[in-house]
Amino acid sequence: MRGWGWVLPGLLIAPIGCRAADPSALWKIVNGQCVPHETATHDPAPCSLVALAHGGEKGFAVLKDINGVAQFLLIPTARISGIEDPAILAPGETNYWSPAWQGRHFVEERLHRSLPRDALSLAINSSVGRSQDQLHIHIDCVRPDVRETLNANLDKVGSTWTPFPFALAGHSYRSIRIEQDTLDGIDPFRLLADTDPAAKAEMGMHTLVVIGATFPGDRNGFVLLDDHADLPAGDRASGETLQDHTCAVAAK
Repeated sequence: MRGWGWVLPGLLIAPIGCRAADPSALWKIVNGQCVPHETATHDPAPCSLVALAHGGEKGFAVLKDINGVAQFLLIPTARISGIEDPAILAPGETNYWSPAWQGRHFVEERLHRSLPRDALSLAINSSVGRSQDQLHIHIDCVRPDVRETLNANLDKVGSTWTPFPFALAGHSYRSIRIEQDTLDGIDPFRLLADTDPAAKAEMGMHTLVVIGATFPGDRNGFVLLDDHADLPAGDRASGETLQDHTCAVAAK
C-alpha cells in the first residue's frame, strides 16, 4: 500500500516493500475516524463506505488511496494484520474479496466510465511486500501489458494451479481459473490454503491477484494469480505491481 486519501498528521508514506513511518496508519484511519463517524452520523468520511451490518468484527471499509487516480482499498474493521493472519481462515470469517470486487464501482465512478471486467483487478501484497500492517485489498485497473498477456493466454489457465507461461511485471506467477460471475462463496485466501498445504503453512510470503476475465463461450470469471516471495532474487511478492494506478485502460 503506497498511500491513502486522507493522511494522518506527520505520516510519511513509503513505497512498496518499505516500512511506513507508522505501519498502523490505515488502522488508525479506519478505526479512529471512519467507523466512529459512520456509527455516530452515518457518514463514513474519510472513507467512502463503512459496512457494519454484521458487526465490527466482520465489517469492512472502503477508502480512496492517495496514490492513483482511482485506486481504492478495502480494509476490515477488525484488527487483522494481513495475508498471514490466521483470522482470515477462521470459520465464519468474512470473505473480503467479494465486497472488494463489488467495490470496483468506486473505481468506475472516479473515472466517469464503466470498464470491462478484464480491466479491473484486486490485489493483496505479501507480509514482506507491503508497508501497512492492516489487511487491505487494492481495487484498481490492470496494467495494459498484463491484461494483454492474460487475454492472449486464457486457454493456459486451468482449474488447478499451473505456472503461468509468461512473466508478469517481471515476476513468475501461477494461475488458476474461477468460473463464476462474482466472488460470492469463493474466497481466494481459502482457495490457496485449501489447495496447497505448503502455501497454507507460509501464507505471509504469498501475494494474490484477482483479475476479471471472460472465458470462451462468454462465460464470466476470474484469473487468480499467486506469487511467492523470493527475497534473494528481489521478489517481495507485491501483486499490486500488476495494477496500473494511472488506469491507462480507461483511456482506450
